[in-house]
Amino acid sequence: MTQTSFDALGLVEPLRLALKAEKHFKPTPIQARTIPLLIQGKDLLGIAETGSGKTAAFALPVLQRLSLQGLPRLPGAPKALILAPTRELASQISERIAAYGHGLPLRSTVIFGGVNQHRQVKALKAGVDVLIATPGRLLDLCAQRHVRLDKVSILVLDEADRMLDMGFILDVRKIVAQCRRERQTLLFSATMPSPIAKLAHDILDAPVRVDVAPVKIAVDRIEQLVFFVGAKEKRALLDSLLADRDMDRVLVFTRTKRGADRVCRNLLQAGLNATALHGNKAQNARVRALDAFRTGRVRILVATDIAARGIDVPNISHVINYELPNEPESYVHRIGRTARAGAGGTALSFCDHSERPYLQAIEQLMRSPVTVGEHRFAGPSPTRLCPKPRSKPAGHAKRRSRSRSRRFAGAPRPASSLAKSKCAYPH
Repeated sequence: MTQTSFDALGLVEPLRLALKAEKHFKPTPIQARTIPLLIQGKDLLGIAETGSGKTAAFALPVLQRLSLQGLPRLPGAPKALILAPTRELASQISERIAAYGHGLPLRSTVIFGGVNQHRQVKALKAGVDVLIATPGRLLDLCAQRHVRLDKVSILVLDEADRMLDMGFILDVRKIVAQCRRERQTLLFSATMPSPIAKLAHDILDAPVRVDVAPVKIAVDRIEQLVFFVGAKEKRALLDSLLADRDMDRVLVFTRTKRGADRVCRNLLQAGLNATALHGNKAQNARVRALDAFRTGRVRILVATDIAARGIDVPNISHVINYELPNEPESYVHRIGRTARAGAGGTALSFCDHSERPYLQAIEQLMRSPVTVGEHRFAGPSPTRLCPKPRSKPAGHAKRRSRSRSRRFAGAPRPASSLAKSKCAYPH
C-alpha cells in the first residue's frame, strides 16, 4: 500500500524536517516501496524511470543508516559509495545528499573527471562518510591511493544501464571488487538488458525487486508527434517551430556532439537564444549551460543523450528530437525530460528516410504508433521535392501517398492543430 506521507516510512526526525524544508510531503511510489526495505538493510534491484524520485529513495536510507551506525570517519575511506554514469548526475545526487543530510553529523563529497583533482583529493583526505563518484575518476584516485573502498558498507549503482551504454561496466566490476564483501548493495536501472541482469545477479544478495517503470507510464503523459522531413530541411523546420513563443523552455536532442554544436550554431545565427551540452564541453561550461537553462536565461538547450537521464530541469515545455536515437530506450528517456514529477509535455521528432528503422523500433518498444504531424515551412517547392513521373509505373499511387507527408510551404501549424493530425505511419 502506498504511504501518504514520509512520516510513516520510519525516517528519523532530521530527515523528515529536511524533506519538509525541501517541500517534499508525499513519497513517490518508488520511495514508498523502497525506503522501509532499505532502512532494514536489504539489497535492492530497482527498475524506475527517470523523474520517479529514486534519488531520494536511496539517499534517505543511506543517510539514516550511516547516522545510526555512528562509525568514526577515516581519511580516504568512505562508508557509502554512490556510482553515477555522468558528471551532471553525480553533481545532482551530491546536491540532494547535502540537502537531505544537513541536519546529520555526516560529510559527503563528489568526484568526477574533467576538472583538476586537487580539491577532490583534499576533501577525501579530510574524511567523508558518503562518496558520490563517476567510475573513471574513482578508479584513477584509487590507483593513486587517495581513496580506498574496503570500508564501503553501502554501495549504490545509479543508472546502471546508462553505465553499460557508456562502456563503464568493466570499471564498475573493478570497483565492486574493492568494496567490502559484507555490504548492502542497491542497483537502479531504467531498463534491464542482459549484461545488467547478470551484474545484478553477481553483486546483489537476495535482493528485493521493485519495478515501477513500465514504458507506458513514461509516455502516456506526453503528447508525441513525428514529422517526416528530409535531412536538409530539418534546420528550416526547427527554426519555424521555435518561432512559436509557447515553446518557452525547449530541449533539442542530437545523436552526436558535432551535431549538437552545429544545431546550436545554426540557432544562434537565426537569432535564437541557445546553448549546447555534450561530453566534449569542459565541466565549467557544462555547469554554466545547465544553470542558464534551468534559470531561464537560455531558452533552448541542444544536447546529446548525456542529458537524457538524471538531469533534473523543471518545466521543460517541449523536447525536440532533431535526430532520432538509434536505441529506442533512449527515446523514452529523452521525452521524459518534459514530463517531470507527474507533469505533461510535448515531444516532437524529426524523421528523415534513414531514420525510419529507428522510429519503427521506438513504436515497437512503446507498443503504439507515434502520431504523424503535418508541417509547412519555407523551402523548395513540392514539385522539386516530389517530381511527377512521366509515366505511372505499378505502385505509383502508393509512392505518391508516402511522399505527401513530406510536402511543405509556409509556417508550421500550431501544436494544438498538429495534435489533431492522425496520418497513418507509412511502415
